[in-house]
Amino acid sequence: MKRAGGILLPITSLPSKYGIGAFSKEAYEFVDKLAEAGQSYWQILPLGPTSYGDSPYQSFSTFAGNPYFIDLEELIEEGVLTKEECDACDFGDDPQSLDYGKIYKERFKLLYKAYERSKIYEVPEFQKFIQENAFWLDDYALFMAVKERFDGAAWNEWAEDIRLRWGFALDYYRENCYFEIEFYKYLQFKFLQQWTKLKEYANNKGIKIIGDIPIYVAFDSADAWANPQLFQFNSDNLPVAVAGCPPDAFSATGQLWGNPLYRWDYHKNTDYEWWTRRMEHCYKLYDVVRIDHFRGFDEYYSIPFGDETAMGGHWEKGPGMDLFRTLERKLGKREVIAEDLGLMTPSVEKLVADSGYPNMKVLEFAFEPDEDTGYLPHSYDRNCVVYTGTHDNDTLLSWFGTLTEEQKEFLFEYIDKEVGEEEINWEIIKLAMMSSANLCVIPLQDYLGLGNEARINKPSTLGCNWKWRLKEGQVTDELLKEIKKLTIRSFRTERPRKEVVEETESEAENTAETEMEEEKKVEV
Repeated sequence: MKRAGGILLPITSLPSKYGIGAFSKEAYEFVDKLAEAGQSYWQILPLGPTSYGDSPYQSFSTFAGNPYFIDLEELIEEGVLTKEECDACDFGDDPQSLDYGKIYKERFKLLYKAYERSKIYEVPEFQKFIQENAFWLDDYALFMAVKERFDGAAWNEWAEDIRLRWGFALDYYRENCYFEIEFYKYLQFKFLQQWTKLKEYANNKGIKIIGDIPIYVAFDSADAWANPQLFQFNSDNLPVAVAGCPPDAFSATGQLWGNPLYRWDYHKNTDYEWWTRRMEHCYKLYDVVRIDHFRGFDEYYSIPFGDETAMGGHWEKGPGMDLFRTLERKLGKREVIAEDLGLMTPSVEKLVADSGYPNMKVLEFAFEPDEDTGYLPHSYDRNCVVYTGTHDNDTLLSWFGTLTEEQKEFLFEYIDKEVGEEEINWEIIKLAMMSSANLCVIPLQDYLGLGNEARINKPSTLGCNWKWRLKEGQVTDELLKEIKKLTIRSFRTERPRKEVVEETESEAENTAETEMEEEKKVEV
């Protein structure tokens, strides 16, 4: 990974006309802004369809894309929707906050109209898409269609015959839900079509996409329903144990995530076929993949299913380097970022080192006067990615307000100056940009100097997350110039040649002289 800079902004947070960020013209404009600011990477959050709670880390499928991201204006241009139909929908009245309830209610009605008018069954590219993605698409589309028949209930609450995928039940629902199944396949076709176009545009502008995948799948997902053999399930296809984190200083009872755990012996016996397909699919969507909770490949925390807290869990060994050697053998060497935040043990550190993947450094975790956090820039090697904060952190401005006097004093000592709230974001950003880390990724909110209202997610809370959106015009030309200036100064983009700078200055002088002469003529 070369020395470069990037910006973190979820697709949902883009400004757009219809309630949620999408693959619309605003996404293309943001790519232009990234290029203008000298950036080389755009980091996003998982693109999967979200379930209850709206978290992109709890998706109905690890392969499918979120239908909310389909650009409605493009569907209007195709003639399958009208502008009047889209404008008549209520997507919420706050341009800086998502209303997922209204989006769910209105978006799918519009998308179904588009499907009915599309005559998609006549499109050869659609048939090709179905064939090429059958290994996940058939199960996902059926899963979503059956979920509708059971009023959105989780699959473990369905009738026994379809919950356990008995043959006659699968045949029955495939026949009786034919159009609903085709609708969900249509959505995935449009998603991939539009995303591929946007990604190609970004790549042509010199911007690589950093995608993000959770290590685990959601229990209420097509992955778990259709492939119970991959997970630690009993004969009724219910989990034996689930994922989480042990008790620590932040949570006395630990964290109970509830995701099904992998049956790693099965995966090994299949030469990690499912993981190979998963990662191969990821590299169709992204240029670089950030794997969340990387330490779970070394050891994972196992909590008995049915426990109400994580206190009764224990650690078990994961697949380690065996998985990553297999993936490299099958897929070649690919770019991965290891999310190794949290409790680090010698064996986790060894796994990260053996993999060769760059790990993560977060400056908001750095400034503890009495602790060697490992996150201060002087301790970095080149093979890492530095962030001011991630999607789980507060914004720099809000974080600064929570520091103790001792932490602030330590921070000011480290940057060799005392600054106030109006400057602190740029001082911390400069620390990150000037560090030896090969890649520096900054959340856009930190460049904008925004407060807690712009936080993306606060872990272990519900109802207030994943909602923040960028306002149209909030990223100004002046801000882009400042970002580019810092990116050049920190050698994270190609430095302009001296003769180019002189030529530009000369052109500016000539333009100024011409304008003055024109003004004189007007006066005469």
